[in-house]
Amino acid sequence: MQIDIGISDELRHEIGEGLSRLLADTYTLYLKTHNFHWNVTGPMFNTLHLMFEAQYTELALAVDLIAERIRALGLPAPGSYAQFAKLTSLQEETRVPAAEEMLRQLVKDQEAVVRTARSIFPAVEKASDEPTADLLTQRMQIHEKTAWMLRSMLG
Repeated sequence: MQIDIGISDELRHEIGEGLSRLLADTYTLYLKTHNFHWNVTGPMFNTLHLMFEAQYTELALAVDLIAERIRALGLPAPGSYAQFAKLTSLQEETRVPAAEEMLRQLVKDQEAVVRTARSIFPAVEKASDEPTADLLTQRMQIHEKTAWMLRSMLG
């Protein structure tokens, strides 16, 4: 069925493609944060283990919201590691870095997700797509706050 929500097909596709990049960044950050939760060691183990758990749990919920918005715009949501690897701006981590390096990487990645979300706004504003603008604003607030908290752990 034709989608008639007041947003042109061209803008729906542009917004959906941006949200697909955001989904890939969010899922990649989820996976990295979960990995760090499992593998963190050192004197701040308990603090970081619990902090990373709270963060990856929030990210797990976020991927669903982003994917559902992509679907509401009429596009298929990417859902494979291969698709995410092509779309993400984040770097995977296959080593087990020291706790401080984990924090540094997660700060960098949280900030990258904010930049990805921010890059979608021109199309969203052009389309007057308030639901997507609301989603992006909420995601940006969460990632900016999380980056600040992680950065604060570094002193």
